[in-house]
Amino acid sequence: MPRAHRSIPLGDTDPFQPNRAKPVRVRSRNMPADAHFDPHRHPWAQLAYCATGILQVSAADADSASGEVTFIVPPSRAVWIAPGALHHVHVLEDAQFRTLYIDASVTPTGWTGCRVLVVSPLLRELVAALDAPRLARERETLLTNLVLDELGNAATQDLGVPLPPAQGGDKRLRALCEAVLRAPAERATLAQWAGSVGASERTMARLFREQLGTSYQQWRQQAVLAHALPLLARGMPVSHVAAASGYASDSAFTAMFKAAMGEPPSQFQGR
Repeated sequence: MPRAHRSIPLGDTDPFQPNRAKPVRVRSRNMPADAHFDPHRHPWAQLAYCATGILQVSAADADSASGEVTFIVPPSRAVWIAPGALHHVHVLEDAQFRTLYIDASVTPTGWTGCRVLVVSPLLRELVAALDAPRLARERETLLTNLVLDELGNAATQDLGVPLPPAQGGDKRLRALCEAVLRAPAERATLAQWAGSVGASERTMARLFREQLGTSYQQWRQQAVLAHALPLLARGMPVSHVAAASGYASDSAFTAMFKAAMGEPPSQFQGR
């Protein structure tokens, strides 16, 4: 049976809770595949990041048309979770999970929603250094300031997959989205997917626009990227990733990936 991990206890007794004196706290732990944190929220911001392994992070997002976004996070990326946002984490592969808890007083201006950050080599090493035991106060302060500066200047990428709310959203749209996420290599058209949930193509196209703020094709591209990034991070050949993502040719997959990520998939392999 999968091992379940509940969320970190909240409140003033939590030793990892940040404050103005220590605005950035790091918590590290090794977590097995299928472990998860139940949905929870806290008044501080969080950066969900793993040095190795793959995470799935789902969060309520004030900046998303749907209000809920799912992210698949390989080691070269991290998810910023705004203070107070309801979120839960599922470990897809054994992970060295490093969580940054960040006091709301030092969060970058305008960061009200979730976003994916590119983890630079510098940020990765700064987080590891801040996680060291028995840091001298002056060094901790210097590292904290550098971490905050690097976060504020980190590149972002639009890698979230919006989902209709489980409560209050259209159940047919939710079912269609979940079916596509379970079968990213399926080359069915929107009309075929719509038929499988008992709706017309026109109705589903309208629901994508109204509830997710995007077209089906744009949404599916985000779902394909979420599926492909972990495969590339594991070093899987581009041709295999393209086939597993429903593309008939490597060149078509590479063109889509480069347009979305700014680099070809071959440069992302093994990161």
